Amino acid sequence: MTYHARREMHYDDLTIYDIEKGILTGKILERQKDEATSEWKYRIKGKTVEGGKVEVIAKIGPTDKLVIITVYAV
Repeated sequence: MTYHARREMHYDDLTIYDIEKGILTGKILERQKDEATSEWKYRIKGKTVEGGKVEVIAKIGPTDKLVIITVYAV
């Protein structure tokens, strides 16, 4: 998780459990290709632990691990 994502998570009163549940219950809304790096990033919308909505922007990093770029409550 990037520093930016952690900061946004804090600002929107989200927890890491909200982010995890959002990814697990979510759907990919959009797939975007970064022109500079040619990496794909994904916009995922799902539910929080308490039933709210969250969007997560993520990508698969060079070590094949999920990188959370940013998050926000919807």
